[in-house]
Amino acid sequence: MFKKMILSVVAAALLGGVLLGSNALSYLTTSYDRVSQSVEDSVPLEFQIDRARKMVRDLEPEVRRSMHVIAKEEVEVEQLDKRIRASEANADKDKSEIMRLQADLQTGKSVFRYAGHQYTANQVKQDLSRRFIRFKTSDATRGSLCDMRDARQRNLDAARQKLAAMMSSQRQLLVEVENLEAKLKLVEVAQTSSDLQLDDSQLARAKGLMADIRAKLDVAAKLANADTSFHDEIQLDEPAPEDISAQVAEYFLGKASELGTIEVASLIED
Repeated sequence: MFKKMILSVVAAALLGGVLLGSNALSYLTTSYDRVSQSVEDSVPLEFQIDRARKMVRDLEPEVRRSMHVIAKEEVEVEQLDKRIRASEANADKDKSEIMRLQADLQTGKSVFRYAGHQYTANQVKQDLSRRFIRFKTSDATRGSLCDMRDARQRNLDAARQKLAAMMSSQRQLLVEVENLEAKLKLVEVAQTSSDLQLDDSQLARAKGLMADIRAKLDVAAKLANADTSFHDEIQLDEPAPEDISAQVAEYFLGKASELGTIEVASLIED
C-alpha cells in the first residue's frame, strides 16, 4: 500500500513535469504554500494562543540550563581568583628571598649561613639562578591566569546580560499572551452581542391585529354614517331656511352652564 502511494506521488510529479515543464516546481511550491496558509488560517485563535503560551513556557528549561552554566562559570572564575591570589602571595615571598640572596652575593663573601647551614658563594648563585627562573615562570603563568580570568569574567558578564534579557523577554511574552487572550475574549463577547437576536414576532403580530381592528372600526364608522345620510327616495321640496336668530339663541342657551347665570340673563335681555 505504501509503495503504491509512493509510486502514485512519483507518477504525479513526473506527469506534472511533463505537462508543465520548467514551471512544475513553481506550481508545486505555490500549491504547497496556499494549502499551508489555508490550514494555518483554519486553526482557531484560542488554540494558537495556547500554543504561543506553551512555547513561552517551554523557554523555562533553557533559562534554567543557562542559569546552571552561569553558576558553573562563576565557580570557575572564583577558583581562578583564588589561584591568582595564592600565586601573588607566593610571588611576594619568592621575590623577597631572591632579593635577599642577591644582596648577600653583592657583599663579596665566599661563605654564607642560612638556617644553621653553610653554603659557598657558588651554591648561593646556583640557588639564586634556579629561584629566579621559577619566579619568571610563575610570573608568566600568573599573567596567563589573569588573562584567562578576565576573559572568562567578560564571558560571564555577557552570559548574565543574555540571561537577564531572556528572562525579561519571557515575562514580556507571557504578558503579551495574556493580552492576546483578553482581546480574544473581547472579540468573542462582541460577536455574541452582535449575534444576539430577540424574538419580536409577538409584538409584530399584536401591532398587526391592532391595525386590523382600527381599519374595521373605520369601515364600521363609515357604514354607520352612510346609513344615516343615504336616502332611497327623491326629495321633492326644498328645505325651509332656518331662522338665523333662533340658531344664535339656541347656540348660546346651550352654553349656559359654561358662561354662568348672569351672563346668560344679559344675553337674553339683549
